[in-house]
Amino acid sequence: MTRRTTALSAAVALAAALALTGCSSKDSGPELKVSGAFMPQPVMDMAGGFLTITNSGDTADKLTSVTSGISDDVQIHETKNQKMRKVESFDIPANGELKLERGGNHIMFMGLKQKPKQGEKVSIELHFEKSDPIEVELPVEAPHHNPKQH
Repeated sequence: MTRRTTALSAAVALAAALALTGCSSKDSGPELKVSGAFMPQPVMDMAGGFLTITNSGDTADKLTSVTSGISDDVQIHETKNQKMRKVESFDIPANGELKLERGGNHIMFMGLKQKPKQGEKVSIELHFEKSDPIEVELPVEAPHHNPKQH
């Protein structure tokens, strides 16, 4: 009878350990999704890029850089007190979002190799601290396009 009780106790302990392990790995990390992406048609040799990154995961992440074939110098900028400045990263909170929008934080494409026209698309790749890169197509909109005004 003791052997059976010991085996049963060991099985219960193993099941409990597996259940606890399952619970602790429930945190799946950041779960990122991009929406609302666009680029206003550039009028000079630089352009802005705008989009929203939603994180439905339980772990925060950071947007660390953006790359694109349209420019060798793609920067991420914050806007504070109506002044733009280059930053190293943007936080993407757990169960939150990062909005890159006109008049606020945004992507800046410097020294464009070509100027895309309204109706075309520009490919970019977003790079993160924890998540794999995400490829995004930015539709090129009218120069003064602003979804907030619609």
